[in-house]
Amino acid sequence: MRVIVQRCKYGKVEVDEKVISEINVGLVLLVGFTHQDSEKEICSMAKKIANLRIFDDELGVMNKSILDVGGEILSVSQFTLYGDAKKGNRPSYIKALNGKEAIKLYEKFNEELNKYVRTLPGVFGADMQVYIQNDGPVTITLEM
Repeated sequence: MRVIVQRCKYGKVEVDEKVISEINVGLVLLVGFTHQDSEKEICSMAKKIANLRIFDDELGVMNKSILDVGGEILSVSQFTLYGDAKKGNRPSYIKALNGKEAIKLYEKFNEELNKYVRTLPGVFGADMQVYIQNDGPVTITLEM
């Protein structure tokens, strides 16, 4: 499981020019799954993200979590996180989990995140337009 975590001031997902999900202060997550992923990784990752201290405290030090600042999460499925372009110029996605299995894990992941903080999803498998006003910028890559 691979997640790109971006601290944001604003984020939204559009499909067919319609806003599907929208948040203000919080995190935008780009989420990808591979063949070895299970509920164990999902639970650990959700807990890690909820407690990740990447928001500024009163002294401007990244010492607060999304729980501390009362933010929201925008979670976007993205199989291309497992794109491998080591050979040639066209990435191979063989390491990405197939859609039928990945959607189950994506939905479970969002359900787990919702136990900690309000989490809004994108549309799995859709052609999405993702808008992120990255704050900082702060971008962290997590992998389980």
